[in-house]
Amino acid sequence: MLDDYEKEIETSIARGEWQPVENSEEMKKMFQEAAKRYTQLQQSQKITLRINQGDLIRLKAKANKKNIPYQTLLNALIRDYVTGVYSIKL
Repeated sequence: MLDDYEKEIETSIARGEWQPVENSEEMKKMFQEAAKRYTQLQQSQKITLRINQGDLIRLKAKANKKNIPYQTLLNALIRDYVTGVYSIKL
């Protein structure tokens, strides 16, 4: 059963309002590769990190106050930094 939008598309195709895409196989491969890369970017990756023990204790305490795992807090801090929300003075 088609919804209204799908019926509209089907009618449009029947009227000949659509034209084939040149190099459709190339385009299909390009979009498949883009979707694959996007999916890979959304996946988490396990890392090993050395951190000062005192800093880790304070990080865990702050995460505990927010009732979230410290890894989640650390991930949010990293995301905010790489997207430009925070800057660091070294």
